[in-house]
Amino acid sequence: MGQGEAGVTIPVATAALFEGLAGRRHEVYPDGQCPVRGVLDRIGDKWSTLILGVLASGPLRFSAIKRTIPDISKRMVAQTLRDLERDGLIARTVFPTKPPSVEYRLTALGETILEPLAVVVHWADRSHAEIEKARSAFDRSG
Repeated sequence: MGQGEAGVTIPVATAALFEGLAGRRHEVYPDGQCPVRGVLDRIGDKWSTLILGVLASGPLRFSAIKRTIPDISKRMVAQTLRDLERDGLIARTVFPTKPPSVEYRLTALGETILEPLAVVVHWADRSHAEIEKARSAFDRSG
């Protein structure tokens, strides 16, 4: 087991992963396009995470996705679905009805992100109260 800050123990494999990524920080990528950052930017986006989570239960139409995430705008649903489709995490199927109906589902690649996302969501749920407490203390001090 490795040691993080404040005596927090993290698995050696996890520490090695982050050390390996940190060691690559000086590599030069065209136009600053770090491959890991590009993926994390998409996965770390709140709407992407929520839409992937919603689609974990099965294929849905646009309107069902919108209803499930009430505070997202239609524009953001459309943009996020396009981005996730572009990244190969979801697939869009158009059915030849009048008017055409469209359904979105996770791809095999999209399904592989569910387990890591579930860990992060569980951590966020478990840590929410402590984070709110830290935010309040920070806001009072500054």
